[in-house]
Amino acid sequence: MARIELVNLEKSFGAVKAVKDLTFTIEDGEFIVFVGPSGCGQTTTLRMIAGFEDPTSGEIRINGKVVNDLEPRDRGLGMVFQSHALFPHKNVAQNIEFGLRMKKVPAEERVRRVREVADMVRIGHLLDKMPSQCSGGESQRVALARTLVTNPSTFLLDEPLSSLDAKLRRELRAECDRLHQALKRTFIFVTHDQEEAMTLADRIVVMRNGEIVQVGSPMEIYSNPVNYFVADFFGSPSMNLVAGEIVQGTAGTRFRAPHFDIALPTRFGTAKPGAATLGIRPESVGVAIGAKGDIELPVRLVEPLGKDTLLYFDAGTERAFVAVTEGLSMAEIKVDERIPLTLDPLRIHLFESDGRRIDTGA
Repeated sequence: MARIELVNLEKSFGAVKAVKDLTFTIEDGEFIVFVGPSGCGQTTTLRMIAGFEDPTSGEIRINGKVVNDLEPRDRGLGMVFQSHALFPHKNVAQNIEFGLRMKKVPAEERVRRVREVADMVRIGHLLDKMPSQCSGGESQRVALARTLVTNPSTFLLDEPLSSLDAKLRRELRAECDRLHQALKRTFIFVTHDQEEAMTLADRIVVMRNGEIVQVGSPMEIYSNPVNYFVADFFGSPSMNLVAGEIVQGTAGTRFRAPHFDIALPTRFGTAKPGAATLGIRPESVGVAIGAKGDIELPVRLVEPLGKDTLLYFDAGTERAFVAVTEGLSMAEIKVDERIPLTLDPLRIHLFESDGRRIDTGA
């Protein structure tokens, strides 16, 4: 296994700073997921760890040793790329054993290790096939096996599932999780997909504009986003975010927007009056048909999903206000019907005009 430290790491391409003063430690055996929008610097960070990009400044340490000047082959890491990059003229077994052949591993051991990793990722029946005869999911498993067979201390995965359809992505995602648990190695995974990050990571590193915005467990990131960007980026559907203002008065602290006038929980009693954004996850919005709600909004769209139904409401903003409800009965709600809604006071967030979350200490 490997402990990897990034110390004041920076990477510039001309005048553009792709990674800015990044300091972070990845512990032995962790599954770390770097996630963020395109251009946030996550792939550049991964390539610097792998040795494919030279840092402009800062250090990369593996088990305490600075490896900035080490060649990729000397770092003991294994890379799985977004593209499968399989040799089309070699069969699956030959593709998997290529790294071992370059290291002059004896033929008998190569055969044994190829068979072991092929069975591990469940492609033993494909060893005689050519890459052109493999599906996308099978090809990605071959790429995983090619990395596994070299026995690296750390696996670096650069969006390995992005070219697959939804069903295959779920299957390969589960495969990555299973391999991590079985091998107990360090995994560093790069993705733009927040669902992949939530399901795979021990810790998530959220990046934006070359900087780390937040680090935490999946539920910490989801439940306690540090700012508007993280709140909006995570979740499907994403957090409801309503621009308005905080008002202090004799009736206590309230939040007001075109279709909102609600009392805020007492933990926001010291919040400064002024412009703010209220955030709440769709699953924390209750449908209170036949009862009194905190707000009342007209339905704009009903989206039955089987077990759940998504209700989209007009909140007087560009984006709809969404509630996730259980049961097919909600699918009978009509468009334009005004529905009372309740907001879970323990799940309300407030964000300042600059995007920072208003921290109540609670």
